[in-house]
Amino acid sequence: MTRTPVRTPPAAPAGSSAQVPALIPPKPQPQQAAASHPHAPLDRSVMASLARLTAGMSPHAMLDAWTDWAMHLSRAPGRQLELMERAQANWLRLSHFALSGLLGKKPETPFKPGPHDTRWSHAGWDKAPFTLWQQAFLGGQDWWQAATADLPGLRRQNAERTGFMMRQLLDTVSPANFPLGNPEILEATLKTKGANLVEGAAHFADDARHILAQEHRPVPEAFALGKVLARTPGTVVYRNALMELIQYAPTMDKVRAEPVLIVPAWIMKYYILDLSPENSFIRWLVDQGHTVFCLSWCNPTAEQADLSLEDYRIKGILQALEVINNIVPGQKVHANGYCLGGTLLAIAAATMARDGDDRLASVTLMAAQVDFAEAGELLLFLDESQVAFLEDMMWSQGYLDRPQMSGAFAAIRSEDLIWSRAVRR
Repeated sequence: MTRTPVRTPPAAPAGSSAQVPALIPPKPQPQQAAASHPHAPLDRSVMASLARLTAGMSPHAMLDAWTDWAMHLSRAPGRQLELMERAQANWLRLSHFALSGLLGKKPETPFKPGPHDTRWSHAGWDKAPFTLWQQAFLGGQDWWQAATADLPGLRRQNAERTGFMMRQLLDTVSPANFPLGNPEILEATLKTKGANLVEGAAHFADDARHILAQEHRPVPEAFALGKVLARTPGTVVYRNALMELIQYAPTMDKVRAEPVLIVPAWIMKYYILDLSPENSFIRWLVDQGHTVFCLSWCNPTAEQADLSLEDYRIKGILQALEVINNIVPGQKVHANGYCLGGTLLAIAAATMARDGDDRLASVTLMAAQVDFAEAGELLLFLDESQVAFLEDMMWSQGYLDRPQMSGAFAAIRSEDLIWSRAVRR
C-alpha cells in the first residue's frame, strides 16, 4: 500500500468564539400538510397517546400476527400432531432427567440455553432443584420455538413476530427472575442477611420513578465525559444547528496529508469511537499521524421536527467537508461512517459521485447497512401499522426520545439487556 505524503501539522484552532460560528436558529416549523379529513388531528392524538403506552408497538400489528399464526395452525393437523409429539418427547426427556437426578446420577441436560443467554451462568443452576426448574423452562421455550416456526401460507414476518413476542412472554416467567427460584439471589441473600433485597427494592422504586416520569438519568461519574470517556483532546472548529465539527490534532511531528472525517450515528454519540484511551479509535488514528475530524450531532427537540435526511446530508456531511477543505486545503478526505452514520455517508458519497464531486479519497463503513431488505430482527418493529404509530408519536412530540428507541434494541436481547440487568439490580 502506498503511504500518503507527509506534511507539517496544521495550526490548531484557537477555539475562540470568532472561529466557532454561532448557532443557527432552527427553521420555523412548517404547517402540517392538509389532513385527509377535518378531524384527522383527533385521530393522530389518540394514536400518539396509545403509542406512548405501548412504547411504539402497534396493537394491530401484534393482533394481526397472532391471528395469522393461529388461523394457519388451526388448518394444519399435521403440524398440530407434530407439536403434540414434540411436547410428549420434551416431557419424557425432562422426566428422565429428573428421575436420574433422584437416583443420584448426573445425566446430561436435555435442553441448552441460547449462546447469548447469560442467565444460567451461576454454578447453582447445576444443582437440584434449580436445574430442574431451568430445564422445564428451556423445554417450554423449545416447544414454543417450534410452534411459532414457519407454516405454509403464514407470512414470514408474522411467524418471526409471534416467535419474538412469545420469547418476551416466556422471559417474564423465567425462574431466574424470582428470588426463591434463583440460586444466585438466594446465595446473595444469605451472605448479606437480606440487605440485597432492600437495596434491590430501592433500585426498583428508583427505576419505576424514572420510567413513569420519563426522566433522563445524569451521566454517572464512572462515565464522565472528558474525564473517563472522550479524553482525546479536540477543538470545535465549526457549529451549526445540526452538528458540531471537532478537530483532533495529530500527536506526531509529521503527519499524513489527507485528513479523516468520522460520521457517527445519531443515536450513539461521537464518543462511542473515543472511549477510554486504551480502546479509542480516534486516539489510535491521531497517534498514527492522522488529522481527524468528527461530527457531533445535536439532540433534536420539538422545534426541529421538520429536519429531514437531506438536512443531515447537506448541513452535516457536506458542510463538514467544506470546513475541512478550508482548514486543510487541496487535500481529499478519507470518510469513515459508523452505523446509521455510515448509511448517511453512503448516501452522501453516492450523490457526490453523481454530481462529479471528488473530494473524498476513500469511504469506509463500519457496522453500517446500505440495503435494508434484510434488516434482521429490527424488521419486527416495522410495517405500515408500526410506521403509522411512530409517525403519529413524532407528530405529537416532534421526535423519538431515547427510551422509545432503546426499548426496541433491548427487547431484541431481552434475556440479557432487560431481565439479567433487573436481577443484578
